[in-house]
Amino acid sequence: MATGRSERVALVYRGDQMARASALIENSRLAPVAEALRRVGLTPEPAVYAESVAEEFRRALHGVRGVLVWVDPVTDKGDRSQLDDILRDVAAAGAWVSAHPDVILKMGTKEVLYRTRELGWGSETYLYSSREEFEDTFPGRLTVGEARVIKQYRGNGGIGVWKVQLATGPGPVPGREALVRVQSARARDDTVEEVSLGSFMDRCAKYFGYSDGQGRLIDQAFQARITEGLIRCYLVGDEVVGFSRQYPAGRSPGELAAGGAAAVPPERVFGLPAAKTMYGPEEVVFANLRRFMEDEWVPGLLSRVELDAASLPVLWDADFLFGPKTGAGQDTYVLSEINVSAVAPFPDQALPRLAAAVQARTAAGA
Repeated sequence: MATGRSERVALVYRGDQMARASALIENSRLAPVAEALRRVGLTPEPAVYAESVAEEFRRALHGVRGVLVWVDPVTDKGDRSQLDDILRDVAAAGAWVSAHPDVILKMGTKEVLYRTRELGWGSETYLYSSREEFEDTFPGRLTVGEARVIKQYRGNGGIGVWKVQLATGPGPVPGREALVRVQSARARDDTVEEVSLGSFMDRCAKYFGYSDGQGRLIDQAFQARITEGLIRCYLVGDEVVGFSRQYPAGRSPGELAAGGAAAVPPERVFGLPAAKTMYGPEEVVFANLRRFMEDEWVPGLLSRVELDAASLPVLWDADFLFGPKTGAGQDTYVLSEINVSAVAPFPDQALPRLAAAVQARTAAGA
């Protein structure tokens, strides 16, 4: 059996005091990860995080060789700023951390959509670095009458993601009193509010209030082909290790083949509540997307966010919507977000590559 300090790898996830007292990886969603790590000679250990026991958690990480983290950036309990400070300290002391908080800031926030907008996965994207800039500029981008998607800088699960469109159609630059139709990605249904533009912009003010000064908003063009669902591309480092598909309610291939009617009108599709269907990296239907990712888009991402391949997380994913078809009828893909903080679930085919990557990086002391 593999033993020794150099082989210890902490698997970090959020939990309460009860979860800490009875922490067993075998009872968690990370059990398959732990088993894969054991198979390559590593010793996985649970590390349950909560702000109330931050210093106890810090001590528990003393002496580990590697740290793998599954903690969402935003929950009803708060953000992960305190955890990130601890992880930076642990990394500075010599442990390898994935994903390192500084890597998350470069590639795992919505700002990456703006910084990589000129890649082949990009779309018409703007960044607002202050509330004043947002309120001065955003109304003018609604004048063509098409929907925009506003995204907070850090988030998950559709939190802080809004579809916004003038209720009256194209027209002059709207004032604060103009009515807009607003839909939350978090709701996962077809609920649409009609509120004043001023009220909506006031609602977004909180997204500029992060304590670290990093608050901002990203503004993307709405992709009408969201009705065809989302493709998630999973990677270990710079290698694609699988895919998943997710559909709007009533629009999966099985439902459509059965003659089922769409549960949500096309113009109201936004959140995607359906379960993910997993595929391996060799799935033919995703061959072009895999080629784009590995040959063009990941190298382009690294260049634009100033990272090297060795800094990439051992597990991350990129979410794509379908963009407009080319003149030859081929699909294009538009990046919706990159997930780095807490990637789950993921294809079983990813586990051997994940474990091999962790083994290599801990052995190298990266």
